Amino acid sequence: MSTKILIVKLGYSETLDSEITRIPSLGDVLRTTPILWALKEKYPDSNVTWLVDKQAEPLLRGNHLIDRILIWDEFVPFQLMKEKFDILINLEKIAGVCALSDMIDAWVKYGFRFDGINGTYHAYERGLDFIDYIEKKKVGKSRDCWQKILIKMMGSEWKGQEYIIGHKPKSKEIHDVGLNYTVGSKWPHKAMPVEKWRELEKKLVAEGYKVSWQEGVDDLYAYMDWLNSCRIIVSNDSLGLHIAFALKKKVIGLFGPTDSKEIYFYGDGKIIRSNVKCKNMPCYKLECVSGKKCMEKINTDVIIDRVNDFGKVKR
Repeated sequence: MSTKILIVKLGYSETLDSEITRIPSLGDVLRTTPILWALKEKYPDSNVTWLVDKQAEPLLRGNHLIDRILIWDEFVPFQLMKEKFDILINLEKIAGVCALSDMIDAWVKYGFRFDGINGTYHAYERGLDFIDYIEKKKVGKSRDCWQKILIKMMGSEWKGQEYIIGHKPKSKEIHDVGLNYTVGSKWPHKAMPVEKWRELEKKLVAEGYKVSWQEGVDDLYAYMDWLNSCRIIVSNDSLGLHIAFALKKKVIGLFGPTDSKEIYFYGDGKIIRSNVKCKNMPCYKLECVSGKKCMEKINTDVIIDRVNDFGKVKR
């Protein structure tokens, strides 16, 4: 019989961050997909179910390593409490989801469990590294890429396993540079100001590049199609950065309040950090507490240099 595996990653809380909100983090769902390679290598006969929020489901649909996608609703918890699994991987920290995880019948459990004393989350034995990472992150000491932590937690070897997106964009590569300028509502100050993006666009056009602004903000499929239509993606630390990696694009990531070292830059990836002098950076705060507005201090000339590093293509 095949090994039956349940992955609980809805997108409601970021796995390796202390913050817990109900604002879906779609990028966090995509960043979890590399564990599928490790699971299939360790359990080649496995049957994988993934529990996810409706908003993030398009990122998983068509994924050839997922056998069943369950979309979270008021009925699904009752179903899962009656099913049996060999392995459960819970990567959500919301207390109610952790309590559900404890009630699901599975031989082996990874990730987060419910702390019945404090009414919050803690970790199964195969998840204690997460707690250690989160505590270190609070004091600015976490310095490892997210995917590596996940895969090592399961006792597998980190091999640079890639993101997986099931959607196959039909768009053709018609733009030189795509400006992925928006970020999610949870972390607005991860975004470089629009004025700086306009400044960047003028410089790119003057250099002879065909530039496209982000499209498909309200439709994930249209968004993925737009990203696929660009040869180079300049992006804030956001969902688009990760989708661009999954689509094997040339990527330039812009960072200020978050740490680029937590992100594994696959293939052609270049990092630009804000040069602001701030003792809190990276602060991981949902709002700027120093008043230095680090994303306003990114030098667009440096971005131009990194774009030029990729070379021009005649169209």
